[in-house]
Amino acid sequence: MAKARIALRLRQVDGQVLQTVKTAGQGGGGLSQREEWEWPVAGPQLDLASIAKLPPFQGELRHVLDALAPQLSTDFTRRSWQLKTGGQGQESQIELVLDEGEIISGGYRTPIREAELELKGGEPEALWELALTLAEQVPLRPSDSSKASRGNALSAQHWPLPEAHSPAEWLHRATLALDAYHDSQQASFLSAARQALSTLAEHPELDDTARSYAQALSGGLDKDGQPNTVYGKAALALAHRLAYQTALR
Repeated sequence: MAKARIALRLRQVDGQVLQTVKTAGQGGGGLSQREEWEWPVAGPQLDLASIAKLPPFQGELRHVLDALAPQLSTDFTRRSWQLKTGGQGQESQIELVLDEGEIISGGYRTPIREAELELKGGEPEALWELALTLAEQVPLRPSDSSKASRGNALSAQHWPLPEAHSPAEWLHRATLALDAYHDSQQASFLSAARQALSTLAEHPELDDTARSYAQALSGGLDKDGQPNTVYGKAALALAHRLAYQTALR
């Protein structure tokens, strides 16, 4: 399942246990689309019969269900807000959640401090607008690593970085390197992130607007790899522009 980038989770919320299956996100720069199924179960045991009916388990993965065993745990407090944006006829519903706690995996621990936006209804553009509004007020940075992928890497003490060629791939590499640095505290990952951002800023495929965003990223991290508000705004604006350009091709 890890190789297929599928995560299976049991989560207890206010006394109720929910079972969730998530596929890997498609995207980069902290923005992604993915398939997700969630339903209540009777207790802290897997509902294997229902899992087997889902599309990801119609092939070879159907045969691994009986061998499933816990790999990691997360303990965090979630606060959520249901938001509406836009006027009549163009209203969008967005869920904003704030998670604070820790991941525990393979005898290692790392903190969780995440804000996540999920489009419940309406136009995807509303997500960009709200994310930019938040980034203007709070120093944030996008992340491309789920809690499950962070826990698996933590247990293995292994954070592979992908090869990069296009601007979107260099942004993705930089984002993953920052994720790896903050979970591993290995200085080599912060260096890799800065190198990726530097390469991105000089990439010949960037137009002038995208290049200005990329150049802002290089100066938007402090010595500890923490972002300022310039970094968050530039990262989101650049990811938005790259996604738009990709959609036009």
